Amino acid sequence: MRLFNLFCFVAALLMPAAHLDAADDGFVSLFDGKTLDGWDGNPKFWSVQNGAITGQTTAENPTAGNTFLIYRGKEFSNFELRFEYKIVGGNSGVQYRSFQPPNAKDNWVVGGYQGDFEAGDTYSGILYGEKFRGILANRGQKTELVRKDGKFESKVVGSVGESAEIQSKIKKEDWNEYSIIADGFHFVHKINGVPTAECTDNDAEQRRQTGIIALQLHAGPPMKVQFRNIRIKQLAAVNEKTGAIEKKKVVFIAGNPSHGYGAHEHYAGCRLLATALQSAMPAYEVEVFQNGWPEAGAKAIEDADTIVVYCDGGGRHLLNPHVDEFDPLMKKGVGLVCLHYGVETPAGKTGDAFLDWLGGYFEANWSVNPHWEASFESFPKHPISNGLKPFKINDEWYFHMRFRDGMDGITPILSAHPPESTMSRPDGPHSGNPAVRKSVAAGEIQHLAWASERDGDGRGFGFTGGHFHWNWADDNFRKSVLNAIVWTAHGEVPADGVSTQTPSQQQLEANQDEPKPAGKK
Repeated sequence: MRLFNLFCFVAALLMPAAHLDAADDGFVSLFDGKTLDGWDGNPKFWSVQNGAITGQTTAENPTAGNTFLIYRGKEFSNFELRFEYKIVGGNSGVQYRSFQPPNAKDNWVVGGYQGDFEAGDTYSGILYGEKFRGILANRGQKTELVRKDGKFESKVVGSVGESAEIQSKIKKEDWNEYSIIADGFHFVHKINGVPTAECTDNDAEQRRQTGIIALQLHAGPPMKVQFRNIRIKQLAAVNEKTGAIEKKKVVFIAGNPSHGYGAHEHYAGCRLLATALQSAMPAYEVEVFQNGWPEAGAKAIEDADTIVVYCDGGGRHLLNPHVDEFDPLMKKGVGLVCLHYGVETPAGKTGDAFLDWLGGYFEANWSVNPHWEASFESFPKHPISNGLKPFKINDEWYFHMRFRDGMDGITPILSAHPPESTMSRPDGPHSGNPAVRKSVAAGEIQHLAWASERDGDGRGFGFTGGHFHWNWADDNFRKSVLNAIVWTAHGEVPADGVSTQTPSQQQLEANQDEPKPAGKK
């Protein structure tokens, strides 16, 4: 639990993905109006001109095939996307819930749902499936996509207006506002507030629940397309199996101030995770208690679906005096997530409770707490692993946990081989002991985060990282905990995980227990 200066490491973590400040209406911007930060496309065709993303081909600089500018910040599932466009010549569109074909010849080929628009008079506003079943709803149509006897069919089931009347509302070679709503498998397109197409995708074999956003520059005659004011608001998650909006309550309990600026930032960490969770899962209710156990006691948290505890541990753990009143919540199936020092409690009554609730805990004179860089190369088949990619990060990763006998009901999520340097300290309650030295010398893999299931249908997650507050800027580090929160609440973890925007340095510095020390950048 010692302090360690990581400010030089922080700079590498805080590379901007795009402008992500949320407006009061819940929309966030995907384009900063100045640069292509967060976007990826062929620089031969894409630039920023006069505050707009600009894609352009000429007779001297054509594109052999459709090429795309891809937003790399994250994938999106349920949302309303708004942007303004202007097009001179040719055809374009915005891809959503889209994918990159595995055998594409270059990095800028995309397939999936597309909100189409053009310089002509026919296709603006339609729903097109780029490399993905073709036209899904022509302008003015309300369609249902089905698969019957193995064959795909787009059935016209209604109308949203006459195509010619819709076209009359679209301005030629001028700015128009486009809106795309993707809510479950129901899609609505509008241009300048006028509905242009509506579609329900019941083709369970090919429909897509999530994917990338990308801007299209079409092959063919020279053209120029521009985009500005690209904003998105995420909508409530819909359970794919039940079709219902998934509502959960997550309670965060942040312990008292601990280590000073930038480490063991219990409240700042809880606030950051709570904000990220709610941005990705808008129907989730979050509540954060500061400075320990709620004054109102267990009644304040009895309606939670899961509880996240981030606090100092050992003899000071905030749950130690409240085992008897907390246990009934665990018995009725409320989830529990414990972060960093919050996984440590004394052996005996509290240790036995943690084995039941969480599946394991840090036990003094058995577990250790060195600072080291853990490398996570693979993950188990488990919902908490959804969307995780290999990563490595330096933290005070505890290991050699005291787990249930036989790892009963436990699935390791983050596991790594600690280097010999983790055993450099003399034996002590947290630094070393004969059992852990033998384990490391034998090359045994150590489990640094784990999921557990208990009697009564409750779920737990222990996560030993989180000493350095700056590590929450690592997308995989953060996603593993957000996925776990959803899973312990018995929610459905999205296929690509709980994907959230990389926090800015300003967001990381918010809500810390102490002001930034003079001279720190």
